[in-house]
Amino acid sequence: MTVSRREFIQWSAAATTLAATGLELSAAPAVKPKRILILGGTGFLGPATIEIAQARGHQVTMFNRGKTRPDLFPGVARLHGDRDPKKGDGLKELETGTWDAVIDNSGYYPRMVGASAALLAPRAKQYLYISSISAYKEPNPENGTEDAPLASMPDPTLETMGKSYEYYGALKALCEQAAAKAMPGRTAIIRPGYIVGPDDPTGRFTYWPVRFDKGGEIAVPGAPTDPVQIIDVRDLAAWLVHLVEQGTTGAFNACGPEKKLPWGDLIAACQKAGNPSAKPVWIPAEFVVKQEGVDFPIWAPYVGETKGFSTWRNDRAVKAGLTFRPASETVKDTLAWYKTQEKVEKGRNKLAGPAADAEAKFIAAWRESAKPKG
Repeated sequence: MTVSRREFIQWSAAATTLAATGLELSAAPAVKPKRILILGGTGFLGPATIEIAQARGHQVTMFNRGKTRPDLFPGVARLHGDRDPKKGDGLKELETGTWDAVIDNSGYYPRMVGASAALLAPRAKQYLYISSISAYKEPNPENGTEDAPLASMPDPTLETMGKSYEYYGALKALCEQAAAKAMPGRTAIIRPGYIVGPDDPTGRFTYWPVRFDKGGEIAVPGAPTDPVQIIDVRDLAAWLVHLVEQGTTGAFNACGPEKKLPWGDLIAACQKAGNPSAKPVWIPAEFVVKQEGVDFPIWAPYVGETKGFSTWRNDRAVKAGLTFRPASETVKDTLAWYKTQEKVEKGRNKLAGPAADAEAKFIAAWRESAKPKG
């Protein structure tokens, strides 16, 4: 299979940054090579995981529909099908083969996760399911652990995220349970928060370094002391491979960094990497939450029902080997990657965050509200 110029540029720009992971890509594997099956593999976390797994000497197989960036990793074994066993050939190509570990980063509905885990249970030793901190019941507790209550939904058989994605978290929790039921004692449940870094297709975290690179006045919600939690995709991918190598099981909050990251420190890193003359305009959470039509990515108000959103404890994951690079490195690498995408046809360069005119109006509204009355 040949790699198109567009796909090659898109992936190689991200891949060049992977060598700085916690597990050195050039290092010889410390354990016997593993056979790893990845359900997905071509989105965001999948490619980072494959890059590291291959560098560590492991044998990787991908199972997906072959629709998302199909030209990535032409040397990796591919199985094609659908996560839904009722669609097309479904899981047919997974009916044979044996693996040391399965990494499921494309499961969103419990019926489908349960079907793949049950089918693979006799022929796979370990099942890693990539869940989300959204799997926890809201409002989130402050400094919550993996033992916090999980989300639920009125009809657990419903297969829709809901109009406002209100069922996303509960479905993730049900997927966790489906995997654990099919492979009891052999599952690792990974609950990340915001996964960020080079090659991120969501444009959420990327918005901030790019916005600061453009300069000018920048609306920043909340206070510099607000907590924020992110995990670099390269750190998460390296840790997943480590969990496979160690055969680790259990539930883990994959939220970083290891110590509290103040929102102001992350904003300062974006300013330093981008345009140092850019001016952040801090707007209190109390004002932000009353406004409509302006959303700020990766930040959650450190007040009210969302106060615990960015305070999850990660002690268990750190003890299991999860490490984090400095946020400043993630910011710098993400901005550098984004700039390689700007001239790539249909590149992964969309951004979340407010449009320029909406941002300017928001800043003006805040300043007007802050004027002395009378």
